[in-house]
Amino acid sequence: MLNSKIIGNKIAKARKKINVSQAQLAERLFISSQAVGKWERGESMPDIITFNRLAEILGVDLNYFSEEIQSASNEMTPGESLSRQQAELPSGAQKKRLSWDMSRGNWVDADFSGLKDLHEKFSASNMQRCKFIGSEMSGLFLKGNNVDTCDFSNSDFRGSHIHHSHLVNNLFKDCSLKEAEFSGSHIGSCEFSGADLTEATFKSSSCLKNTMTNAVLNRTSFIATDIIEIVFDGTLQDCYFENCTFKKVTFQNSTLINTFFKGKSLKRVRFIDCQADRITYEFLKNGKADLSDITLIPS
Repeated sequence: MLNSKIIGNKIAKARKKINVSQAQLAERLFISSQAVGKWERGESMPDIITFNRLAEILGVDLNYFSEEIQSASNEMTPGESLSRQQAELPSGAQKKRLSWDMSRGNWVDADFSGLKDLHEKFSASNMQRCKFIGSEMSGLFLKGNNVDTCDFSNSDFRGSHIHHSHLVNNLFKDCSLKEAEFSGSHIGSCEFSGADLTEATFKSSSCLKNTMTNAVLNRTSFIATDIIEIVFDGTLQDCYFENCTFKKVTFQNSTLINTFFKGKSLKRVRFIDCQADRITYEFLKNGKADLSDITLIPS
């Protein structure tokens, strides 16, 4: 049984130890400073999701808030190694830790780097200038999000579905986007440099002015998607472009192997210093592409 007075004292003690004011703590939790004051006076307590976030900010374990931990030798204190603390948790408590629900939030200038265990809860949110560097975001269903100028560098999006979302000015540098699916979304001025897009799918979306330098395009599919002002480089292998609209698109220093183009004219697509195998070459010719700067790879 948790006692609100004891919890309040623990929150105040941990907050002061990391030299954070009530207002600063409230800002990081996206709540009012009055709410923090009520916690510390024992007039109310955070809910379980807020407890998780609070523990992360204060650098403590969830057990720190339990009145059952009486001895100073056993009580977790601010600043201890979170990895050691988590190892001492019961298995049930470990499963609850870092189980964030990011849905229906308005996040501005927040740092969620290293975030894990979202458990598919990431929809209908507005995010601006947030950091998710090195986060575990695989297997998520992200629907109806507005994401602007956020940094997802080195994050893992394997198998995630980004549906009916608006993504602009974001960094996906060196991300794993294997088997990820973008559907019905607008992706504009985002950077995918070094990202692994193996078996990723872009469907019924718009891709505008995105940077794809050194991205891994292997069995990557673009279906009924508007591709505008994008430069593709490197090797494209077993890729698939079906009924895509191309505008100011360039393939430069690219090697195209077993890559399929269907449904739209390629007259306006530029190919600069490219190579293609026989089957890809024939697809390009059938799409009326300018083949003058494409070298056929000997079979």
